[in-house]
Amino acid sequence: MTEAPHDDLAARRAALTLLEAALDRRGGIDEAMASGPLHGLDVRDRAFARALTLATLRRLGAIDRLLAPKLTREPPARVKMLLRLGVAQLFWFDTPDHAAVSTSVALADRDKATRPFKGLVNAILRGLLRDGAPNDDPEQLAPPWLLARWTSAWGAETARAIAGEIAAEPATDLSLRRGDDIERLAAELEAEALPGGTLRVARRGDLAQWPGFNEGRWWVQDAAAAVPARLMHLNAEQTALDLCAAPGGKTLQMAASGAAVVAVDRSADRLKRVRENLDRMSLEAEIVAVDAGTWDDDRTFDAVLLDAPCSATGTFRRHPDVLWAARPGDIAKLAAVQTRLLDSAAARVAPGGRLVYCVCSLEPEEGEQQIAAFLARNSAFSTEPAAAGEGGAPPASLTPQGWLRLLPHQRPGGQDGFFVARLRRDEAG
Repeated sequence: MTEAPHDDLAARRAALTLLEAALDRRGGIDEAMASGPLHGLDVRDRAFARALTLATLRRLGAIDRLLAPKLTREPPARVKMLLRLGVAQLFWFDTPDHAAVSTSVALADRDKATRPFKGLVNAILRGLLRDGAPNDDPEQLAPPWLLARWTSAWGAETARAIAGEIAAEPATDLSLRRGDDIERLAAELEAEALPGGTLRVARRGDLAQWPGFNEGRWWVQDAAAAVPARLMHLNAEQTALDLCAAPGGKTLQMAASGAAVVAVDRSADRLKRVRENLDRMSLEAEIVAVDAGTWDDDRTFDAVLLDAPCSATGTFRRHPDVLWAARPGDIAKLAAVQTRLLDSAAARVAPGGRLVYCVCSLEPEEGEQQIAAFLARNSAFSTEPAAAGEGGAPPASLTPQGWLRLLPHQRPGGQDGFFVARLRRDEAG
């Protein structure tokens, strides 16, 4: 349950800003959290604003379908955003009906651009209340073009199951420092131990106050996101390269193995977070801020991991804005980037070494098709098949080719969507 805000209008005005930012540009929520109306809000109001925004985004498809027959013409964009927040509060957020309506009307009244529409806001929200709570339909949760893609790729039943995960608020998954007592930490955090060594924590609140944070015993990492680095099976005698490393969860995994790790990412700002987490965990890695595709370094490595830039459609559980920020043309553009980075990564694998490729995408063009094309043009590499359940991956994720296609519904409680392939370079290089 989300704690009620101290200042109803300030917290909801901040949610309005976050929602506009999320639908305007990818990553907008994180940027907006550090500025604008959120600056100066206390912790409770900031948490409320973020929670309301995410709840609205998780149900955005259903919300817009409810609003469509109530609107004889498209209202100004900010009015539409106010209505979306109001509907989310009516049906999918812990807000009394009268507060959902009255605060939405009051917000409209605060802005001269929306003031003429406050009667419309009041009428539509009260009308929806009279209509009663809507039925949940997973197919209403995803943008139609993405649902059509998933249906084509995975079948109607699987597409519906994937879409059904959009509305769920996920638990927090943690990866542990190697050698830590998982049973003890699970008890301290009241967490569930998942296959592979991830802890799933239902508690909410400030992570820095959780047991083990200050001691560097764990870091936040989705259960699916932890699988690719586990497939590398690193040890202290090996060298490893993490390309496109930020925000750094896989770098931490690799460094925890004892291997000599180099972490490369084009964003110096995002690498600061990687360094902070390495320091908190008392782990070491060489950090390099450069485009992975043009990095001028002739070293080769026993193992290379490429977590390539992608559409990120598999991360919708924690970042529902990705579904609404993505555009059909993005996938082809990103696939071209992935091809370039894969070829660059391959050149950095030592003879006999491993290359692990992964993307947090549900789109075959960024996963299966990318690796099939890579193998067709790189005879020095072949698939090193994963075993069922290896790395904590759900057995259902194993493909006939020996790759992993982790889908959000395959694990009870959900997981991020990922594609992972492990390849081996032949000894001749």
